[in-house]
Amino acid sequence: MLHVTVEGARISIKEGTTLEDIAKRFQRPGTPVILLAYTGEKLRELYHTIDEDCEIRFVTNEEQSGYMTYKRTVNFVFLKACEEVLGEGCTNRITMNYSIGNSTFCEFSLDDLEVDDQLAKKIQAKMRELVNHDLKIEKISYNTFEARKRFAQQGMKEKVRLFRFRRVSRTNVYSLDGYENYFYGYMAPSTGYIKDFFVDAYQGGIVLQIPRRDHLYAVSRFTPQPKLFHVMQRSRSWSKLMRVDTVGKLNEEITNGDINNLILVQEALQEKLLADIATKIVDDGKKVVLIAGPSSSGKTTFSHRLAIQLQIDGLTPHPISLDDYFLDRELSPRDEEGNYNFETIASLDLELFNEDINCLLAGKGVQLPTYNFVSGKREYKGNYKKIGPDDVLVIEGIHGLNGMLSSEISEQDKYKIYVSALSQINIDEHNRIPSSDGRLLRRIVRDARHRGMDAKTTIGRWESVRRGEELNIFPYQEEADIMFNSAQIYELAVLKQYAEPLLFQISPGCPEYQESKRLLKFLDYFLSVKSEDIPKTSLLREFIGGSCFET
Repeated sequence: MLHVTVEGARISIKEGTTLEDIAKRFQRPGTPVILLAYTGEKLRELYHTIDEDCEIRFVTNEEQSGYMTYKRTVNFVFLKACEEVLGEGCTNRITMNYSIGNSTFCEFSLDDLEVDDQLAKKIQAKMRELVNHDLKIEKISYNTFEARKRFAQQGMKEKVRLFRFRRVSRTNVYSLDGYENYFYGYMAPSTGYIKDFFVDAYQGGIVLQIPRRDHLYAVSRFTPQPKLFHVMQRSRSWSKLMRVDTVGKLNEEITNGDINNLILVQEALQEKLLADIATKIVDDGKKVVLIAGPSSSGKTTFSHRLAIQLQIDGLTPHPISLDDYFLDRELSPRDEEGNYNFETIASLDLELFNEDINCLLAGKGVQLPTYNFVSGKREYKGNYKKIGPDDVLVIEGIHGLNGMLSSEISEQDKYKIYVSALSQINIDEHNRIPSSDGRLLRRIVRDARHRGMDAKTTIGRWESVRRGEELNIFPYQEEADIMFNSAQIYELAVLKQYAEPLLFQISPGCPEYQESKRLLKFLDYFLSVKSEDIPKTSLLREFIGGSCFET
């Protein structure tokens, strides 16, 4: 018999007992579902058997790792249901492309298949049947060469490409009632763990929906976000046109020596999009450009490059940072823990901002404030500004798209831009790259280089940053006149060489260690690209250094 401590209780178990068996003793009705567990410092799937005394901490779908396990298991059941409904081998023509809110958009490339509400209902019903039967999900370890061979037989070409560059000797594959697939990350031990999901038809594909982390017990029905969907579709179409829409294909470009051409074409495409945006601003006679986006989306470099394009079109841009309109610190609102909350729009002096901008638009001179982050005070240092008929204000800040910010400014003067780094490539057919992972890696590299902050600190703050984005940025993204995708197909292969040493510095035992391990495993899929070939005007230079816009 072994002795383990769970939630403060010391219990006796037989050697070889699984974490799943122990979890069932502690799972309470109506509480978040247990999906993973820590044994000591190691995060494990519930398949794991206990062979020594230890302390166990369960992980539910309230935590990010548990939530992603839930989502991954739903994806697996979805693909199995498609095999049942559409026939064996169909999933090698189904791609899980990207997330829209709490939904994943799945694209079908099957001849003569009409993807409609009727098909969505059939898949939903089959998924529910698989869940009700609580089918076991098995984890099988194959020699990597054998795994590649098996997926070649199934016609999963992108997994074959991916495994060509795998450095590990063995690969874990999951099996559900005879259907095998590979997934990047952990899986629940059976289909019965996923109770809530919904399948819907949308824009010629399927949206697979799960509950949000802040509302786990019901699926919020899919809310279309046409502007976000359009920019993601455009980015994916472009990556397919370049024949680099998966990590395996990117690695082939690198090994074939074609990466420099890909970099140049990608940079040229972004420059063309910037030029188009500038021309639109000029043609529409806009005087106030509002730029917003989540952390590490490249807003600063975007603003500089847009300013250049505006000058080419005959306008003189004047940058204004919303940070300079923070209230004095003692007047700032506080969060539920009593800390100053600089993420909320209530931390800005909206009355002063609107007054200054309207004065400028009326041709009056204005002394603009500068916020002193050390003293927490707004200061005036003689920054007088007056604009003419060929001038335009370029305003950057996280609240740029929130209507409350510029409520007193005429709508006909405003042009709103949403900038974000939206992943354009997938790991393979059924493993997408979350855009938040790309942004987190950008931030880790930038914080270490420009702010003297280690990866442990950046990762530790990331959950708070994401919560702020969910409240203050994402709800307003559809208010944008245009969206700009700052992600670059090749960027993770460049960030890899900068991020890996920083992630390896995080020691076992730190709360951030598990996340560092996950990111290191993720980066291991990529071959490296040297940074010397990245243009100095590139958005990526904002994070790796060497930008011509750095002061």
